[in-house]
Amino acid sequence: MRLLGILGATQGGGSATQSRGESATPDLGEMLMHHLSDGKTIEVEILGFHWVWPLPQWGPIHIGALELDLSPTKHSIFLVVAAVLLLLVFLPIGRAMRDRYADSAPKGLANAMEALVVYFRDEVVRRNIGHGADAYTPYILTIFFFILTMNMVGLIPFAATPTGNLNVTGALALVTFFVVEISGMRTLGFRGYMGTIFYAPPGLPKAGQAVLMLVMTPVEFLGKLTKPFALMIRLFANMTAGHTLVLSLLGMIFMFANLTIGKFVIAGASVSMVLAVMVLEVFVAFLQAYIFAMLTSVFIGLIRHAH
Repeated sequence: MRLLGILGATQGGGSATQSRGESATPDLGEMLMHHLSDGKTIEVEILGFHWVWPLPQWGPIHIGALELDLSPTKHSIFLVVAAVLLLLVFLPIGRAMRDRYADSAPKGLANAMEALVVYFRDEVVRRNIGHGADAYTPYILTIFFFILTMNMVGLIPFAATPTGNLNVTGALALVTFFVVEISGMRTLGFRGYMGTIFYAPPGLPKAGQAVLMLVMTPVEFLGKLTKPFALMIRLFANMTAGHTLVLSLLGMIFMFANLTIGKFVIAGASVSMVLAVMVLEVFVAFLQAYIFAMLTSVFIGLIRHAH
């Protein structure tokens, strides 16, 4: 741990926004990018004091011309934190369901989790996938709880939101893409799966089938790619937008700190709006996790029943 001192002092010196005898004007854009973007440090600011924990950096791995940097970053650390929190919650619940509540109804948190799992199995997975849906329930539930935990971790002061990183949402969408396509290939067979790309409606003349296949093949292929792209962008955009709004409203306090009259009114209004947005962010965290899980089950159901 390294104490850097008062935050205002760290922005002084060579800052172009501060002149002798005048207070610095905060750079709201720089503050937003600093808190929203990924980084190689974990930072905590309390009462004007700024602590920085530098994360270990490793040499990149070279695979031919490809260079991979596997050093931990701020977002990857909190992604692991979310995974550990899920293990700490669900492993004891799983053992309790197996041992203590094997022959009786569960109580407390185990009862709430069982109700949520049953709801997802019946109303999300089975309703959208149909026959054989139970095999996909563990994956859909894992996606939901993992995204929800990452979203909620980002609401903790001084933490970061891994789902506000395109690499994280892109990886989640890529895994879903492979699950969907492999599921379709296993259900339809290779010939049936290729029919979801090279589609020629039966009943048309050969020339009409050829023309329609020529037109529809790029459309069908792009349709497969746009599904994971939409999942990636939707989750990233919603989580980033919410945190941008919260930080922007908080930044109003510092932007108008030099006012002689009205700064306390602005500060009170800013804090009130931030509290309201934070409540909305909790709802959005649940909603975006649910939408990602639901659309995943919808895409699996669509390709399994391509007819």
